[in-house]
Amino acid sequence: MTIREVITVGAPRLRQRSRDVQKATPELQAFIDDMVETMHASGGIGLAAVQVAELLNLIVVELPEDEEIPGSGRRYVVLNPKIVKASQDTEIGIEGCLSIPGYVGEVERSTSVIVRGLDRRGKRLRIRATGLLARVFQHEIDHTKGILYIDRLVAPDRIWPVPEGDEERVEAEQEWPAEAKV
Repeated sequence: MTIREVITVGAPRLRQRSRDVQKATPELQAFIDDMVETMHASGGIGLAAVQVAELLNLIVVELPEDEEIPGSGRRYVVLNPKIVKASQDTEIGIEGCLSIPGYVGEVERSTSVIVRGLDRRGKRLRIRATGLLARVFQHEIDHTKGILYIDRLVAPDRIWPVPEGDEERVEAEQEWPAEAKV
């Protein structure tokens, strides 16, 4: 497995739409393994293929059960993910992104979603997600459309600096940055 470089805001590729995956090939399996390894090495809880400069409609998501043990949670690999239903109930939460290092911001998202797509072997799947998992799916699927969380901030001033590398931890813990506390 190879740890890939995560491209950051300003890279034109991040704003492009990803193309659907046509076939679950051995090369694709190796790429998925690289994505998971990259996500773990970067301390992320989700990663879209476009973030490692591949315009494939593919995401990996994993919320760890134990923060000290990467890979301890349930892993989702979704090819051609699509949100087919989103709750009308929404909540504002903190999001960070491996492609926007050093910042987190407030984004309003649906509290639950149903995602359809294909698993890593090309078989159909349907995932019902709530809470943080729903937020991460919405965030990663946005990446496949060229949308970043900074495009969905609740207000332009609802973004804060955090120590680089802490973005995903702050998101997972929904911990307000010191600068944001009133």
